[in-house]
Amino acid sequence: MNLYAPIFVLGAIAVAFAVVSAVMASLIGPSRYNRAKMDAYECGIDPTPQPLGGGRFSIKYYLTAMLFIIFGVEIVFLYPWAVHFDALGLFGLAAMGLFIFNVSVAYAYEWRRGGLSWD
Repeated sequence: MNLYAPIFVLGAIAVAFAVVSAVMASLIGPSRYNRAKMDAYECGIDPTPQPLGGGRFSIKYYLTAMLFIIFGVEIVFLYPWAVHFDALGLFGLAAMGLFIFNVSVAYAYEWRRGGLSWD
């Protein structure tokens, strides 16, 4: 249990910092709201009118965002391999070859299906 004590202490400090920051912001921060502050901000352009329930985004937007997240996370796994490439030997090379093959198959499938093109 002594090995985990620094992790618990760091977690407690992080939670305490988040709670104290939120409480202090609500106590110290300005509470005068006006119409300009409550308006949506779209890069200096007046916001376009939206329907009462809010606008609907195309599902392709979400699918493309999820694809970027998935492939981005998969590519992050390449960094530790690149750092310890010489220490892993032939097993590491084979494992990373299989990983890159799997990512490439998924990428080719998505590309052929048309998931990466905007209509």
